[in-house]
Amino acid sequence: MSVLLLDAFAITAAQDLQTKNWHLPEPSRTTPADPFDGLLSQLHRANFDLWHEEDRARDPNASSDQIAITKRAIDILNQRRNDVVEQLDRALLAALAPLSLPNADAALHSETPGLILDRLSILALKIFHTQEQIDRTDITEEHRSRNQARLAMLTEQRNDLAGCLDALWSDITTGRRRFKLYRQLKMYNDPTLNPVLYARRSVS
Repeated sequence: MSVLLLDAFAITAAQDLQTKNWHLPEPSRTTPADPFDGLLSQLHRANFDLWHEEDRARDPNASSDQIAITKRAIDILNQRRNDVVEQLDRALLAALAPLSLPNADAALHSETPGLILDRLSILALKIFHTQEQIDRTDITEEHRSRNQARLAMLTEQRNDLAGCLDALWSDITTGRRRFKLYRQLKMYNDPTLNPVLYARRSVS
């Protein structure tokens, strides 16, 4: 996908295909040729892996060691996810720069396209796993009905959000709105900023 031709509904369709593929016993291992599509895939994969690590973290039969390993994996995946969101926004800003965009005089949008793409990725996973619940054969009709209602809400939310992203991108590329790169500036992974880490280092 050309960066300047960002299409939210095409992205959600690709996320659905990737989600289905990655749940197969032997998923295909294709890498998108387009760098921006590659970043989109990396973001969705980080959320995909994060989703399943979060499931493992809630296993009541998991040992303390297993929970600790899972929590560290979640920490690494969250950092990767945040990094890729920033890379997506950087790629979009780089594509806009030759066109003298974003327009410095335009209204500032508080949420970046990268953050919206992250939300779309999570909604794709919620939709897949909700459908999975509906398709189960060991459930009550009440469980199925409740998840069908959830699926309808999630689908509506995703369609609304995709439409909002397309509208925002149209406004950005025509100079009516702008966005800025917002760094996450996470502190907990930095040994100079996390007091638990630097206090331990000073004691040793």
